[in-house]
Amino acid sequence: MAKRRHVVCVLGGGSFGTAIANICAGKGHQVQWWMRDETQVKSINDLQENTKYLPGIKLNQHILATNEIESAVKNADIVYLSIPSQVFRDVVKQIKPSLSQETILISTTKGIERQSFCLMSKILQEELGDHSVGVLSGPNLAKEILMGSPTATVIASDQGTVCTTIQDSLSSEKFRVYASSDVYGVELGGALKNIYAVASGMAEAMKTGENTRSMLITRSLAEMGRFAKTLGADPMTFLGLAGVGDLVATCSSHLSRNFQVGFLLGQGKSLDDAIDTIGQTAEGINTIKMVKEKADELGIYMPLVSGLYSIIFDHQPLQNVIKGLMLGDHTSDVEFEAK
Repeated sequence: MAKRRHVVCVLGGGSFGTAIANICAGKGHQVQWWMRDETQVKSINDLQENTKYLPGIKLNQHILATNEIESAVKNADIVYLSIPSQVFRDVVKQIKPSLSQETILISTTKGIERQSFCLMSKILQEELGDHSVGVLSGPNLAKEILMGSPTATVIASDQGTVCTTIQDSLSSEKFRVYASSDVYGVELGGALKNIYAVASGMAEAMKTGENTRSMLITRSLAEMGRFAKTLGADPMTFLGLAGVGDLVATCSSHLSRNFQVGFLLGQGKSLDDAIDTIGQTAEGINTIKMVKEKADELGIYMPLVSGLYSIIFDHQPLQNVIKGLMLGDHTSDVEFEAK
């Protein structure tokens, strides 16, 4: 049976928005891509290239970029939101009048709203009521997707039809889409892993070695599962692509913005200088602060988060924090064992 062709709107001109727009155009969907920057719109339409974030990579010629958000959203039956968490709610409010009731909204944003501790699916539900929503998350470094590296991701929704629609519309020989019903767990994994990518970048800058990297990734996964279980997600979700898969990718690659920020911090740069150097939003920095506050409020043991907070926001010496982590309380290795 022939696959349905969709009218797809992508909101956000960053790296992952670029990857999604290109995948959708390559599948034959009509793609309307919105971003604020007029210069960026022109370079995409004239040169088929996102010169701001992914220079040198040619995009599908059938993508239409625009800075007029109403026209981008109009008539779309799938809208992907690939925008920073701090402006997510404002953009959702802006597009609400232009949406059809049948429009499916998919968040790819891996962050948490600062003032409310809401994940993006919760914001969509609060602002748009009965619309069908989902989240897309996984080990999805945008540049590798655009270069054709085989990649897998997870679509999570409490509506099975949303999952099958997104699987059918995105899947190809180079991009595989798995399904999950644990929306909160999949989305929380995408937000939390950014924290540990910052820590991994610091460790890389310090040339700590593979033993340290392995310890860091596995203890990060333990913290993520502990935090997720307390907040109501299924910790077993973190054994999949949206958990350990995304964690390994972002903790191991200089393509990760959060890893880059951590690497620059580990080299002694200030936070402001590190963010200016990469020139893109690093969601992990804000997430560290929010998760530390929430963990303290709920009494969740999060030594890596606390250590990062001490370095970045309390300006504690890096070596002192590392020593404190190594000499902290001994805990179980695997906390969520099968009974």
